[in-house]
Amino acid sequence: MALGAILLLTVSPAALAQSNGQNDTGAAENTAASDTDIVVTAQKLEQRAVDVPISITAVTGDRMDQLGVSDLDELSNYVPGLNIQEQSANNPGIVIRGITSDSGSAQQAARVTLYYNGVDISRSRGSYQDLYDIDRVEVIKGPQATLFGTASAVGAISIISKRPEPGFSGSLTIGDGNYDYRLLRGFVNAGSDVVAGRFAFAYKKRDGYVKNLAPNQGDLYAQDQLGMRGSLRLTPSDALTVDLIGTYDRQRNSGTPFISGSLPTTAGPAAPLSNVAWLGGSPYSESVLGSANLGLHRDVYDANLTARWDLSDDWTLTLVNGYRRFLSNEVFDADGSRAWYLEFAEDAKGWQASQETRFAYTSDRFRGSFGLNVFHEQGFQRVPFSTEEGTYLQCTLNIIPGLGCVAPDGTVSAAQATALATGGAATAIPYSSVFQNDGKNDSYSVFADGTWIPTPRLELTAGVRALIEQRISGYSATQPNAVLAGVPLLPIVDTAGQTFHARRSYQAFLPRFNALYHLNDDINVYATISKGRRSPTVKLNSARGVAGPVANVQDIPEETVWNYEAGLKGKAGIVSGSLAVYYETYSAFQVTVIDNAGAARTESAGSAKNLGVEAELFVRPTRWINLFGNIGYIGGGIDNNPKFGAYAGDQFRLQPKVQASGGFTFDMPMGDGASIFATPSITYRSKIYFELPNTELISQDPVTLVNIRGGVRFADGRYEAAAFARNLTNRHYLLDAGNTGGGFGYPTFIPAEPRFYGVELTANF
Repeated sequence: MALGAILLLTVSPAALAQSNGQNDTGAAENTAASDTDIVVTAQKLEQRAVDVPISITAVTGDRMDQLGVSDLDELSNYVPGLNIQEQSANNPGIVIRGITSDSGSAQQAARVTLYYNGVDISRSRGSYQDLYDIDRVEVIKGPQATLFGTASAVGAISIISKRPEPGFSGSLTIGDGNYDYRLLRGFVNAGSDVVAGRFAFAYKKRDGYVKNLAPNQGDLYAQDQLGMRGSLRLTPSDALTVDLIGTYDRQRNSGTPFISGSLPTTAGPAAPLSNVAWLGGSPYSESVLGSANLGLHRDVYDANLTARWDLSDDWTLTLVNGYRRFLSNEVFDADGSRAWYLEFAEDAKGWQASQETRFAYTSDRFRGSFGLNVFHEQGFQRVPFSTEEGTYLQCTLNIIPGLGCVAPDGTVSAAQATALATGGAATAIPYSSVFQNDGKNDSYSVFADGTWIPTPRLELTAGVRALIEQRISGYSATQPNAVLAGVPLLPIVDTAGQTFHARRSYQAFLPRFNALYHLNDDINVYATISKGRRSPTVKLNSARGVAGPVANVQDIPEETVWNYEAGLKGKAGIVSGSLAVYYETYSAFQVTVIDNAGAARTESAGSAKNLGVEAELFVRPTRWINLFGNIGYIGGGIDNNPKFGAYAGDQFRLQPKVQASGGFTFDMPMGDGASIFATPSITYRSKIYFELPNTELISQDPVTLVNIRGGVRFADGRYEAAAFARNLTNRHYLLDAGNTGGGFGYPTFIPAEPRFYGVELTANF
């Protein structure tokens, strides 16, 4: 509440004079524009962030450069209420106000809408988008179905790239750092008022920071990433603007370091934070899993065509058309040990297409929009599995007492199990299987949103989205009987060459109500009520019937959330910021757990509640220094009711109760066109649990990180030399824990990034 008090106390005549461009001596104000002055499009029209009656954090591309961040997971450390866990580019976990959206199943809907240039890209395996040549990122918190569609059950993230502009300009950045880090990034822009084009790119490469002792694999968590974007803007008249944007995103990253918490390596006992592992994969990785090497092979293609036509002074028509296609295959060693035991891959493919037609009207007393949206997606998730039969049975069931799985010296004692079980008739029996889920989802919605302005100080908003969904789930499995066991090794029923399907249709109405009151031109208070919904899941797999395998359909009901929120945002003199207090109630809260087949299972955990506070504060005492700080508190969890079983009273997965950051930006002219700059910062995140039900083993204690970026510009900003360091104190902590291996009794742990540092040289022209 301190932020609210600061803003209200500073609403004095002197403060108001300063906010109008004068200080208390009558001299011109020399502070830079407030962060609340950033123009956003969260409500589908251009507004200052301070005038948007919902909780929103907007970060410009320039601000990201100052902080030294170039990925959403890094950016989330500076946004209260947002926490992003990037286990890989194929599996980002996005957490808004403690609620996670990261399911890879083609049958399950997202909770957080991720928008890229106005188009929904929320399907998790296709959602990762590198941040380069970005205009801004808007993080909108709370249910926003009216504005951002059905996937925004708890919030939305909107990424807006820079558009072509008249004239010629460009930039080129090269970087070098530890772990053989290499960076090449830039853009070229050329055009006129009628036709302009822009091409931007970013190439990042570095070595893995987890040493892999396996001689047939490289070090783990290496990065090899390329992104390219071409943009064309046509402005044939003052009334019409057409943007065509094409993006290609590619990852060739090395394996994820799933390190066992119990199985040793030749380097010593299991030590998840030692940054040493022995992950060799399967001898049949190429033929069964799709690649001889652990790691991610991912390609994403995206096309967007947006047209805005000013029909009159009051009416605007906007057409947004999008297409996105992703293909990825990630091979991973899920047991985290040298054993040929739990070797999996995830082969995911899909495409999405959408069209939105939106009419908008603006006058002095009313503004609003209405339209329709059509969204179609198809996708599948195929999970092949490879193991050696005796090793699997020994490590899972201990079929030969005393033999163990992996010996203390790191040798795989379980590799002897096949020879012992067959009396020497066989020394190794390869085994493989596969299961696949697919989904075809169609959504048709109409929406209307209007703001009535009865007085210059008061704005009242109401909106609703009505939708019809058609969801089709498919499932197939090939699970042969093992030679030694006589049954499939995974507890999955073979579908005998069949693909089962289930179809369901759903309807929903999702409203929002907002009130905004202008205390003055720069300080506003607001209140909002909105409803969010995570679509029902048509969960489909197989079961044994009397005459053979049959479809096993489980209807997971829709998850609904009501959000009640009030807040204060604005600026007064050198102080700006925002404060939001919210209370959310969930029914049919969906949770995802890993079963003993290595698959993610969705089920309803009952009801949940969430009480939280978010605050951001900026102080600019001079034009060349900006102090910033923010904090988010989340008091949410599943209701402590015995009928909710093991989940009762648990904290949400990946939810820190407290998340905060602070620092300052120093950017001071030195004369002759030169300046020096630096942005040191500290981020803090309290304890999190990686899975439900909560366990202390699968958790991470509080983490504090120190980051810095600074350097010098000269020739009036044409050239820049900067140095950066992330995790400056080299704090050792976990990025994730539990994972697929946890479903088999061998939890694995992923160490987070160590200290990264380097230099970057930029030329602007």
